[in-house]
Amino acid sequence: MFSSLKVRNYRLFFMGQVVSNIGTWMQRIAQDWLVLSLTGSATAVGVTTALQFLPMLLFGLYGGVLVDRLPKRRALLFTQSAMGATGIALAVLTLTGQVQVWHVYLAAFAVGLATVVDNPARQSFVSEMVGPDQLQNAVSLNSANFQSARLIGPAVAGVMITGVGTGWAFLANGLSFVAPLVGLLMMRARELYVVERAPRGKGQLREGLQYVAKRPELIWTIVLVGFVSTFGFNFPVYLSAFADDVFHAGAGSYSLFNTVMAVGSLAGALLAARRGTARMRVLVVGAVAFGTLEMMAALAPSLWLFALLMAPIGMFGMTVNVTANTSVQMATDPAMRGRVMALYMMVFMGGSPIGAPIAGWITDAYGVRAGLAVGGAIAAVAAVTIGLVLARVGNLRLSVGWNRGHPQVRFVPRETQEQLAAAA
Repeated sequence: MFSSLKVRNYRLFFMGQVVSNIGTWMQRIAQDWLVLSLTGSATAVGVTTALQFLPMLLFGLYGGVLVDRLPKRRALLFTQSAMGATGIALAVLTLTGQVQVWHVYLAAFAVGLATVVDNPARQSFVSEMVGPDQLQNAVSLNSANFQSARLIGPAVAGVMITGVGTGWAFLANGLSFVAPLVGLLMMRARELYVVERAPRGKGQLREGLQYVAKRPELIWTIVLVGFVSTFGFNFPVYLSAFADDVFHAGAGSYSLFNTVMAVGSLAGALLAARRGTARMRVLVVGAVAFGTLEMMAALAPSLWLFALLMAPIGMFGMTVNVTANTSVQMATDPAMRGRVMALYMMVFMGGSPIGAPIAGWITDAYGVRAGLAVGGAIAAVAAVTIGLVLARVGNLRLSVGWNRGHPQVRFVPRETQEQLAAAA
C-alpha cells in the first residue's frame, strides 16, 4: 500500500504536500465561511469557487503545453511560491480588517492562475519521481495525502475561525508552502526518471486534443469526470448552506461535514492504493454510487444522518477521482502526459465555474436539498449512460450473477455471431 514511499524524492514530495495540503484545506474552509459571513449568500460562495477554477477552464490546455516543455520541478517551485504569497496577502487584509468580498474573489482567481501550471505539473511529475511501476500506487497515495490533510485542516480551521478569526487560517496556509518548497529543493535530480520534453513548436495544443480524441478509454473517462465534477462536487456551496440554513449550526458543523467526508475519502484513496489497478467498471460503479448517495443525503432529516452519509460519499467520490486519474495517466504516452493531464484537470476543476454558480442559484431559489439532489442525479445518470456507451464500444454486455455467495455485476465480452453458430 505504501511502496512508492521507498523512493527518496517522492518521500520528500509527499511530506511537503502533507503540510501544504493542511494549509490549503484551512484556507478553503476559511474562505467559504468568510464570504458567507460577508454576504449571507450561497451564490457568492459559488462565485468564489468559480473564480478559483475559471483559469483552469480558460487556460488549462495552454498550461499543459507549458508543462510538457518546462522542467517540472522548476515550474513547481514557481507556482508553489505564488500560491503561498497569495495566502499571506489575504491574511494581511483580513487581520487588518480591510478585507472585502472582491479581495477574496481576486485571491481565488490568482490561486486559480497558478494552478493552471501547478496541477498538470504535479500530476505528471509523479511519474518522473517513481517511474511507471509505482505510478498507480503514488497517484493513490497523493490522493490519500490530500484527504489526510482534509481530516486535519477543516478541524483546525473550525477552531481558528471561532477562536481567533479567519485571518490566521489564511496566514497558516501561506506559511505552509515553505514545506513543499524545501522538499523540492532537497530532491536529487540525478534520481529522477528522464522524460523527453516537448520542443517548442506550432500545433502542440491541437496535437494533444487529437491524441485524446482517438482513444475512447481517455475521452469517455474525461467526459464522465466532467459530469461528476461539474454537478456533483460542489460541496463548498452545499455543505456551508446545509450547516447554516438547514440545520442552523455554525462553522463547527461545516468543519464536521468536511472532516467526515475526508474520512471516507481517505478510505477510498487507500483502497485504491491497495487495489493496484484502475478498471473502468470500478469508475462507473463508483460514480453511480456517488450520485445515488448524494440524492439520499439531500433527503436526510437530521444533522447527524447527513454527516454520516458524508463518509460513503467521500469514499466513492475519491474512488472516481483516483481511478480516473490513474487510468488516464497509465494510458498516456509520457511525452503527451502534460497536455492530457491538463485536459483532465481542466475538465475536473474547470467544471466548477459552470457548476458552482448553478448549484448556488438552485440553492438560493429552491433550497439546498434540491441543489444536492439534482447534482447527484446528473452524476448517476451520466455514469450509467457512459458505462453503456463504453460497453457498446468494447462489445461488452452486462452480467449479473453470484460469486461465492455474493452478488457480482460486471461487463463480459458479448458473444459474436460466429461464436453462437459454433456453439449451436
